[in-house]
Amino acid sequence: MDKNRIQKFLSSTRVLQFVFFVAAVTLVTYFFPREGKFRYTFQEGKPWKYGLLTAPFDFPVYKDEAVIQQERDSIMLDFQPVFSHNESIEKKSVDDFEKALSNYTEMSIPPTLRKNLVQALREAYRKGIVSSEAYTQLQSGKFKEIRILENNVAREIPVSELQSAREAYENMLNKFPDSYSHHILQTCNLNDFLNTNIAFDSITTDRLKDNLLQRIALSDGIVQAGERIVDRGEIITPQTYRILKSLETVTLKKSVGNDHRGYTILGQIIVFTCLFSFFYLFLALFRPQTFNEMRTLGFMMMLIVGISLIAFFLSEFRLQGIYLVPFAIIPIIVVTFFDSRTALYVHLITVLICAFTAPFALEFIFLQLIVGMTAIDSLSDLSRRSQLMRCALLVFLAYCFAYVGYTLLSEGDLSKLNYNMFIYFGVNCVFLLFAYLLIYIFEKAFGFISTVTLVELSDVNNPILRQLSEECPGTFQHSLQISNLAAEAANKIGAKAQLVRTGALYHDIGKLKNPAFFTENQSGFNPHTPLSFEQSAQIVISHVNDGLKMADKLRLPQAIKDFISTHHGHGKAKFFYNSFCNKYPDQPVDESKFTYPGPNPFTKETGILMMADAVEAASRSLKEYTNESISQLVNRIIDSQVADGLLRDTPLSFRDVETIKATFIEKLKTIYHTRISYPELNKNGKNEEEKTDKETTKADNNAPSPTEIKK
Repeated sequence: MDKNRIQKFLSSTRVLQFVFFVAAVTLVTYFFPREGKFRYTFQEGKPWKYGLLTAPFDFPVYKDEAVIQQERDSIMLDFQPVFSHNESIEKKSVDDFEKALSNYTEMSIPPTLRKNLVQALREAYRKGIVSSEAYTQLQSGKFKEIRILENNVAREIPVSELQSAREAYENMLNKFPDSYSHHILQTCNLNDFLNTNIAFDSITTDRLKDNLLQRIALSDGIVQAGERIVDRGEIITPQTYRILKSLETVTLKKSVGNDHRGYTILGQIIVFTCLFSFFYLFLALFRPQTFNEMRTLGFMMMLIVGISLIAFFLSEFRLQGIYLVPFAIIPIIVVTFFDSRTALYVHLITVLICAFTAPFALEFIFLQLIVGMTAIDSLSDLSRRSQLMRCALLVFLAYCFAYVGYTLLSEGDLSKLNYNMFIYFGVNCVFLLFAYLLIYIFEKAFGFISTVTLVELSDVNNPILRQLSEECPGTFQHSLQISNLAAEAANKIGAKAQLVRTGALYHDIGKLKNPAFFTENQSGFNPHTPLSFEQSAQIVISHVNDGLKMADKLRLPQAIKDFISTHHGHGKAKFFYNSFCNKYPDQPVDESKFTYPGPNPFTKETGILMMADAVEAASRSLKEYTNESISQLVNRIIDSQVADGLLRDTPLSFRDVETIKATFIEKLKTIYHTRISYPELNKNGKNEEEKTDKETTKADNNAPSPTEIKK
């Protein structure tokens, strides 16, 4: 297989679909909370929601952490830290002090005083000199006594007897208050001989502390295998809660083994594969165009995985943290770009994935489905910011209403409501307001188009539309009429009315390059007169490519460009084509010179616009506007398009086409309806017989023949 074939294979749709699938399953499995999870979810004071539970094996009933901590604190009250005694420091310091006194030359020191000074220093060391930091900590009152190790023998001494070097210095000065002794001690630098001989022994202290703490019993009972624990509907008392927590602890400890963890990961892969498989199946069966569009499929998979990972993180952060995730933002974003059915399915898949980390899975699924449907029903067409505010408020009310109902159903007592949940719901709905920003970001990043953008583009004060109305007034009025016709038809068959309305306003902007060559903009002189049929056809046909170039310059969304390129499809400029064939019946015809570049319409909306464009243009050439003439015109033009295969690529059904025909007929009849003339005032004051002549609105002469005769 050569390089080009390999590159083509790797870029094929099926390969990318498989890559998206594997990547989504891998990411969700990898970031799924790794710690083991007890199969039961319970809370103290709430009823047991499962069947009868008996002990599957013998296990101890662990004490509460608060009780264990209390016992630890009680033991530590009498705990004595261990210090070591260094005799060598004492001996060296005393010897050095004696030498300093013997070498004192300023005056002779009486032997008795010298002996007393040395004895005082020995007594200071015998009591113990500790560092300043240790002295400050010991004097805080936390310990009453300490243990001092001397030759591997411990003795207990009161903390009050210990002294720091500063304290020992002051005590010696107090023992010898005369100035003569003070002068001798200061001259001999007594501070140099007061060193720490009692040091904290952290290793021995920690070992003794651990031995004491290990004596604390972590459990105060045992539950034997088969013993009844709790049954459905029973309120979980503090003792039952302690037993259940003990069972959970022991169960999770037993599941730490690598073999079990491997099976758990395998189960996660199977579950997530099933969920994403059904999502793929839904798209393949009911939204094949979305499924085969890699940009759209990648966006949806990214949205599902992204929200799931956020939920995984917050569920580990705190017990009810998953309710801070604005799951309703998923259907809001999806319904803005696509449709409500797809939005509901994306929301459902995401909720089911995240339910495995929720504290109460059934409650979580129920609440999220309710708010998801509320968001879809209240925001099927986002075009104003106020709609998002209203949607957030309705989602909050749906959260609260559904939560109260579920609590009453499961527990039958309003006092069991967790009022913190309402705070979570409020924060959740505040996050929904960021959907407006996310929609804008995703719109630019993935090339989607939202109703908000369509409403902005359809503003006739936009520079390009204002230019069209000034330089091509006939074309602008033609576009306005088409937008009304097409939007009404789109509403009737469930298509996107705002999209086709906006597309209709921009579909003919290419005529700005040569406005006078199109009959709706002519006033007298026809510039096609000196030209051949081929030249005229090429000028008319070029307005499609000219429109696309202008759209690129204006950076219009691709969805709007599709209306420009498809509103004639691969049809012919029949006025010039038929005229050429009639004038030169014996000459061969180069049909490419009379054929629009296309492509043919491929969506419901672009198909509706093609039909509306042809019908509206042709309706201007009618000599009289009756029910029969309008119906014949609409049926003839649309049937001709169907016969030419121009609508073959659209998902329009025969029923949709018939509905569109009926809508066009009714709208044209309304546009061209007859009116009653107003009677003139009798100036002579005499009553004259009023005339009730009906006058009809005249068709616009700018279109001499149907659809393609627009030049």
